[in-house]
Amino acid sequence: MENIELYIILALIVIIIVLIFNTYKFYHSEKRKVKNLHRFANEGEKEAQYRLAKRYQKGDMVKKDCQRAAFWYQRAAFSGDKKARGHLENFFDDKKNLKKKKC
Repeated sequence: MENIELYIILALIVIIIVLIFNTYKFYHSEKRKVKNLHRFANEGEKEAQYRLAKRYQKGDMVKKDCQRAAFWYQRAAFSGDKKARGHLENFFDDKKNLKKKKC
């Protein structure tokens, strides 16, 4: 108990290492999910196309890109996804009404 400060510092270092490891693991698992979404979306799976479009619209683990979001919404809508068709209509309504709304 004489060197309690040393034990506290050692415990904090261990906690920081665990947090860094978990963050690294989470980041790579999310990147893998996006990679798999691309693969399944290209194969024609409408749910993957819709989820990929949502990620592009929000910028979730991919660079935010309205054109790619509209592309994937369009592919999902053509595959028969009703939610994607609604989002796609919102994209076209914004362009017709010339609103300054971002995707």
